[in-house]
Amino acid sequence: MAAALWRYQDPYVYLTLAQILAKDSEVSHEALIKHLGSIGYARTEMVDLPGQFAVRGGIVDVFSPEALRPVRIELLGDTVESVREFDPRTQRSIAPVNKTTILPLAEWSVPAPGSREAEDWEPGRWLGETSEAGGSALLELAESSLKPIVFLDEPLALREAAKTLREAATENYERHGHANSPEVSHYFWNEQDWERALVKTSRTELEQLNLAQNGGQRFELSSRPSTRFHGDVVACVGDVKSQLASGGTVYLTAASLGELERYADICREYEVPYVLGETEEAAAGYTAESATESAALVLVRAPFAQGVSFPEAKVTIYGNADLFDVTPSVERPSRKIRTSGFFADFAELKPGDYVVHVDHGIGQFEGLRLIESEGRRGEFMLLRYADDARLYVPLERMDLVQSYRVVEGTEPALDKLGGTAWATRKTRVRKSLEDMADQLLALYAERKTATGFAFSPDGAWQREFEDAFEFEETADQRTAIADIKKDLEKPTPMDRLLCGDVGYGKTEVAMRAAFKAVADGKQIAVLTPTTVLAFQHFETFKKRFAAFPTRIEMLSRFRTAAEQKIILADLEAGKVDIVIGTHRLLSKDIKFQDLGLLVVDEEQRFGVAHKERLKEMRKNVHALALSATPIPRTLHMSLVGLRDMSLIETPPRDRLAIQTSVAPFSEELVKRAIENEMARDGQVYFIHNRVESIYSLASLVGKLVPKARVVVGHGQMGEKDLEAVMLKFIRDEADVLVATTIVENGLDIPRANTILINRADRLGLAELYQLRGRVGRSHHRAYAYLLVPTEKILSDIARKRLAAMKEFSELGAGFRIAALDLELRGAGNLLGRQQHGHIESIGFDLYVQMLEGAVAKLKGEESMPELRTTLSLGMDVRIPQEYIPSENLRLRTYKRISTIATEAEKQDVHKELEDRFGAMPKSVENLLEYAMLKSISEKLRIASVERQGTRVALRFHPETQLDPAAVVKVVRSRKGIKLDPSGVLWMELQRGESVPGALRNVLLGLRGEG
Repeated sequence: MAAALWRYQDPYVYLTLAQILAKDSEVSHEALIKHLGSIGYARTEMVDLPGQFAVRGGIVDVFSPEALRPVRIELLGDTVESVREFDPRTQRSIAPVNKTTILPLAEWSVPAPGSREAEDWEPGRWLGETSEAGGSALLELAESSLKPIVFLDEPLALREAAKTLREAATENYERHGHANSPEVSHYFWNEQDWERALVKTSRTELEQLNLAQNGGQRFELSSRPSTRFHGDVVACVGDVKSQLASGGTVYLTAASLGELERYADICREYEVPYVLGETEEAAAGYTAESATESAALVLVRAPFAQGVSFPEAKVTIYGNADLFDVTPSVERPSRKIRTSGFFADFAELKPGDYVVHVDHGIGQFEGLRLIESEGRRGEFMLLRYADDARLYVPLERMDLVQSYRVVEGTEPALDKLGGTAWATRKTRVRKSLEDMADQLLALYAERKTATGFAFSPDGAWQREFEDAFEFEETADQRTAIADIKKDLEKPTPMDRLLCGDVGYGKTEVAMRAAFKAVADGKQIAVLTPTTVLAFQHFETFKKRFAAFPTRIEMLSRFRTAAEQKIILADLEAGKVDIVIGTHRLLSKDIKFQDLGLLVVDEEQRFGVAHKERLKEMRKNVHALALSATPIPRTLHMSLVGLRDMSLIETPPRDRLAIQTSVAPFSEELVKRAIENEMARDGQVYFIHNRVESIYSLASLVGKLVPKARVVVGHGQMGEKDLEAVMLKFIRDEADVLVATTIVENGLDIPRANTILINRADRLGLAELYQLRGRVGRSHHRAYAYLLVPTEKILSDIARKRLAAMKEFSELGAGFRIAALDLELRGAGNLLGRQQHGHIESIGFDLYVQMLEGAVAKLKGEESMPELRTTLSLGMDVRIPQEYIPSENLRLRTYKRISTIATEAEKQDVHKELEDRFGAMPKSVENLLEYAMLKSISEKLRIASVERQGTRVALRFHPETQLDPAAVVKVVRSRKGIKLDPSGVLWMELQRGESVPGALRNVLLGLRGEG
């Protein structure tokens, strides 16, 4: 409705703002870039969100807001050579498209930021130029010359909504408009004008209760949902036959032609005549042949899963999920290949940041330097070490350098070049990791030999329970559910950890596991660290299990002693199916008749004694631990085989990024933020981390917004008082919660979608990230205001921290700074305090690498001592600045190339670079070849490969183990190759021969592949 009230410009104006590009069409490269900036697109290094564009030479990437995927436009001069869709996750092209339409993001064309025109341009007062009001209504923007057809869903409610929107807009406009601003009617249609615009349309009004009084023609249509059969073909056919017998018409919809054929087979088998609602060409021949000329059953392809029945009209439409349970088709994320990490490492590396060199330890990155040596130019990474020592690392050896990633606030000491401290630290960490992996493996083996109860496969009730879930599962949720069910159906007790951000759907996964246990007559205990969290789980479980004969109880301080006594007796007698509670559930007087599943939420927040009791309870019972603190995926992968874990990283569909603003504290801002949230029936968190002044801030909120119901919560309140406050907020009995950072970590309040954080400069990155995560749990846009004092000059770290929060407000920021700090804390929680210290001493990336080595050793996989081959072939191996101008992108590309280990990976990177940056210069091709040769040489344990004029020397490491037959074969197969007594293989180069090609053939021959 809000969009319909605006006055719009002439439809032609919007056509000039949009741009259609097709293969072979003509467009100036400069004009295209200028146009994108002027219609609201933001220029970035890499396109991964709608509204962004990136330029790399003649390649322009654009993500139009209505498009499913961004497009890559390749220009040759002023001609569009190709237009391709690409995947924003991997940045790889998917398929060519004939043409693309780039839609404007702004109502008005304005000069692109940073352009010469922008310097002289004066913006209109409020929106666009104010000379004359827009004369078009939304309904007149259709390209067609025909009368638009408008459906008004609940006209009375729409009229009321329009009135509220006009009042809010008028108030906002009067508050912020300039003295000479035109009237608000300059921008919005008033009620009379809007009604006049509607008269020009073909109008249909939809109402549930038939309350509107107008003289139009009226139709009443009663409807109800269609029946779902969950694969019961006999019941479905019986239902269809009875409807047909009573003179009804039935439409059976299929999602695909294959499914249509399946329906046709069923109809033939049960002798039900059908008509095909498809052309004969579209359907398979025999499906069309079996169709009759006329029948009351129609088989047709249609895109909806659920159906509807119109009893009075005797018409039923079955959705394609009514007969057979099918998961709604959603685009599956592409499999995460290694190249998706291509641009993850060094994403935000800048001078002054810490890095880890595998051989020399922790240093400080000072930038890239171009150095000429022996007539060759190469790019080097400059690192500073203790005592102001400098190390130049050639960028083709980026495999030796990693980001130093630890919890925020850790300032590491720089290592000394040539010192022994780094090697000693690495040895200590390696030993500790081997011990930890040993303990984890022993625990894992012990669990696998214990006996537990094997649950039955899913039955009809389980499917019905899962169908009742009102949202669409994310890909990660589906994977976690499948893994947990597989565990539950085994005779060994499950012990799985489920990690994921708050609101990402962990509770639904736990409830499905609980239902599986209930269906087999087992009892379930759900343990939470706080009473408030227990109450929230209790409410969620009750609502979700309402349609099934399940008794759910809660044990916490919210229950009187008498109530608890009854619950305990019924629990022992087996009359309670699911019990949810705090550590009260761990008391000795709790007795279950037949406990089948234990769900523990936020286990890291329980004390040592409670953890010991949990260990005891887990011995022969399936256990599922939930954690809202995410952990790094790399750590998860390295622990495969030692700990069963599932990660939910995908946000639910329709979840929007949190709009984050950093602003000076002002009463006007606070008032507006709270009023805006309350206007859409939402709730507000106001974080103020000083107990002594929290009540005066709450009374200020009360004065600014008198109609707001304000409550206060902080850690110095009695537990019962704090719980009462939190429950008021959960039950929507308060609009604003003014609280310290004690705000409950696991709470999920979908209606709370605005958070104000006072003195945000005093909080750490992890705290800010977690606090901001309290909002944005529904499909509504959430807002986070990071408030700082007006006069105060922020410290450097506070400014960087707030900038990071503002910059990384998109969903799934993953390892990007804001979430990184939290993930590393999660790693510490998972592995324990001692390992957390080790992560700090050598950096997270190297820690995970060493952990993988320790696990591989335990599993008996052969691991060779580290060896680095020195490769000196006199080739130009660099990425020219003109090929990839961005220093960060160039750095990350070097890093990616340095990890190439196989021919397939080399081809993969080659394809990606050509796709993203255009035709590859010779020096980049050399770099790819160099990386491949280095990888083969290190596998063969060759210490160095050095070109000396027309000869190449291959020096073997003392530990090198080569097949003598392969060496003899190589020496015989090539002229001018010999092995000298000191163990150096000399290779004579032929005139005009490619050095990399010749060397590769020799190396492959030594591996027995020649």
